[in-house]
Amino acid sequence: MGHMAETTGMECVLAVGDIHHFNGVASVNDPLWTTNYEQVYSHPELMLDWFPVLGNHEYRGNTQAVLDYGKVSRRWVMPSKYYTKVYDHKGTSIRIVFLDTTPLIDKYREANEKYPDACKEDMQKQLSWLDQTLKGAKEDWVVVVGHHPIYAETGKTVNERLDMQKRVMPLLHKYNNVAMYVCGHIHNFQHIKMKGDDIDYVVNTSASLARPVQAIRGTVFCSSDDGFSVISASKKHLNMYMIDKEGKVIHEIQKSK
Repeated sequence: MGHMAETTGMECVLAVGDIHHFNGVASVNDPLWTTNYEQVYSHPELMLDWFPVLGNHEYRGNTQAVLDYGKVSRRWVMPSKYYTKVYDHKGTSIRIVFLDTTPLIDKYREANEKYPDACKEDMQKQLSWLDQTLKGAKEDWVVVVGHHPIYAETGKTVNERLDMQKRVMPLLHKYNNVAMYVCGHIHNFQHIKMKGDDIDYVVNTSASLARPVQAIRGTVFCSSDDGFSVISASKKHLNMYMIDKEGKVIHEIQKSK
């Protein structure tokens, strides 16, 4: 990642949750910040803005501490549990919409002891915010980022995806302006495109603990390789490159206007 940042001039990093396996962090001084983050992503070119979302593993710990870490680290930029960021460069604009998906899934809301903060979140407030954010999004490209998938091949309970399909997916389609939904959670690469749906659904979570994967309905590409992805945009094209740990592009997603 550091070498890629050095050669491409990356603007920022999107961290799609579960930085902290397995039980989140207790505070901003938790040593896991050092072992799971600072010592891992230590390349000088990665000392730029990181925009995180919470994963279910962060929800096992102190979620407020994840937000507050921005007071400790100048590169950790997390103004709230869900938020949006716009980049505008040489006439091309891209809006990233960051969701807090754990409280949108009943499984986590009902497990009060294991995920103590999930049931405290106002689900409808976040969904209304997403609706209004997408309604006002006039940028060239809109990418929505969350931890949990809408579509994915996985052994995890199907109810996670059904809750996302029921609550989030209709809003992604409502204003016909979302190009991609990008998530983590499943620990492999997946690119899914459903018939009649203009949105590309991307799983990008191969940085560690990679898991086997196989094709399902809608699968364009899947891989259990370790790696990360790079997104680039121009006025006419939005590209997402899936990159393995050797720096090789193993799959490219391109949206065109």
